[in-house]
Amino acid sequence: MATWLITGCSTGLGRALAQAVLGRGHNAVVTARDVTTLQDIATGFPDTALALPLDVTDRAQIDSAVQQARTRFGGVDVLVNNAGYGYRAAVEEADDADIRQLFDTNVFGAVDMIKAVLPDMRANRAGSILNISSIGARISPAGSGYYSATKAALEGLSGSLQKELKPLGIHVTVIEPGAFRTDFAGRSLTQSATAIADYAETAGKRRKENDTVHGTQPGDPAKAAEAILAIVESENPPSLVVLGKDAFDAFAAVAQAQRTELDQWRDLSLGTGMAG
Repeated sequence: MATWLITGCSTGLGRALAQAVLGRGHNAVVTARDVTTLQDIATGFPDTALALPLDVTDRAQIDSAVQQARTRFGGVDVLVNNAGYGYRAAVEEADDADIRQLFDTNVFGAVDMIKAVLPDMRANRAGSILNISSIGARISPAGSGYYSATKAALEGLSGSLQKELKPLGIHVTVIEPGAFRTDFAGRSLTQSATAIADYAETAGKRRKENDTVHGTQPGDPAKAAEAILAIVESENPPSLVVLGKDAFDAFAAVAQAQRTELDQWRDLSLGTGMAG
């Protein structure tokens, strides 16, 4: 039995993962900004679930959640950084305050969670950290530049973190989901107040009022949760996994396009070195 701490459990993937973890017999600290959304989970698993309020931009709440996990279950074995939200705007359209709040939640919130659990994981020479990213970090759609940037930042940090922690027995995995039937494209999606007409055919097509995919996404959160459990239970967890056929195909297409372009510009790239 392991103890999981999962952020952003009110809906979607976080909620499905919390239910799957508890159903498998593990302990779980399930968190959300509004803890009342978690009461049914806590009631269903009174001995193994601990529901706590947690805004990942609040360091005091982070420290409290980790301490309560330590008191109740002895510590955190698996951290899942799932809390976050989407933001759509052309780069020029975005409001400065919106951008900073997005990075505070999607990047620095995850960083603060990681730093809070690492002392115990290092002491135990064991643990798993899973950072929920997005295929958006790979494909960078028009209109999602800032959201994609938060996920790319999280992935860059995860790559270094994995190299720092693997010798200490701690695993780090990035999860890149494609489109799943969650609240991401609904309540959890925000956008700029400003819309510039010149971007109507690029970023504008991804604005909420023009989005028709919410509720019809191909991905099943329950199956994603089972996949994440399998990753944690693996003897050699991967550093990165994509979830969903759409994500798999998009990742492969981007990788191929990047390789083609790399080869096309090979001579110019190599020509910047010293002669001889």
